Amino acid sequence: MTFENGVQLTVKEFDTLDLGNGKTVIKEFVWETQKGMTVHVISYGATITRIKLPDKQGKVKDIVLGYDNMDGYRSSTNPYFGATVGRVANRTGNAKFLLNCQVYNLSKNRGENHLHGGIKGFDKVNWKSYIDGTQVTFSYLSVDGEEGYPGDVITNLVYNIQKDNQIIITMTSKCSAPTPINLTNHSYFNLAGHDTGSKELYNHEFKVNASNYTPLNADLITTGEIKTVENTHFDLRSPKALLELVPSSTPGFDINYCLDVDKSKDLSFIARASHPESGRTLEMYGNQPGVQFYTANFLPEDKNVVIGKDNSSYLKHGAFCFEPQNFPNAVNYANFPNSVLYPGKEYLHKFVYKFGIN
Repeated sequence: MTFENGVQLTVKEFDTLDLGNGKTVIKEFVWETQKGMTVHVISYGATITRIKLPDKQGKVKDIVLGYDNMDGYRSSTNPYFGATVGRVANRTGNAKFLLNCQVYNLSKNRGENHLHGGIKGFDKVNWKSYIDGTQVTFSYLSVDGEEGYPGDVITNLVYNIQKDNQIIITMTSKCSAPTPINLTNHSYFNLAGHDTGSKELYNHEFKVNASNYTPLNADLITTGEIKTVENTHFDLRSPKALLELVPSSTPGFDINYCLDVDKSKDLSFIARASHPESGRTLEMYGNQPGVQFYTANFLPEDKNVVIGKDNSSYLKHGAFCFEPQNFPNAVNYANFPNSVLYPGKEYLHKFVYKFGIN
């Protein structure tokens, strides 16, 4: 095996599809590091499908939920496993926004609301790909009017896998007309193994670097308020075991945290997760003001609904997501950080998954 700077990249065919213009090849990119991490990404949705890591005993497990084939990734029950989501991640209330005195109506794919880019968001397209050494850039042109958004938007995602088991993802966008942009990755993690379920997720410990959060209404739409985590169960400024916070009878976490950003640094500490028994840890760093912490509350309780890799049943509270982002529904609240990109400007979102062993 030949490594370049401690990393090897191979490319293969994951599947072929007819997306309406003939045979389309879905590519799979596989990185291996000298420290034992393997990362798989497919061109469909620029999706992370596998991350294999050794534990403190050297036993290797796949720690992200996903599917073995495209039938799974294109199924109606796929809850965005590992995907790039956009143009706008999270929920936009009433599927509309006002921009420059014009109302834009977006596609409705969660009741009366718009979620993760709509009916055919960035997660449901096959991205073009370009290789430079062991670095891969995925590119997609979202045209004016797609899912109701104004302007053409060209987006590039760079996957850069490091020999010390870091995954660095850089997302950039440029537009032809003012439009909201808020991209993220929607990987579902379970550091004990993708198939170990809520039993092991409850044993995870979590820390989120945030003193405030954005409350939600009954439809899970942000209200425009920003509240302190002090004296609430949202306070994860010091590590807490999920078992202390989310008994199986409660909904779990699905909330945006307003990060305590370190303005002296390009990337601020976002959050940390650890699984004491395996010793695996995940730290996140990024440059966005928020992160969605989600404990897979909407995965089903019926084991026959979502069948993933290795014929595994994925169930409620079987994984967690750290989704770095702008505040949800920011385009509709003047007090939230700006989410509108203008021609001549560049949207830049960079974040890091840093894996380790305790």
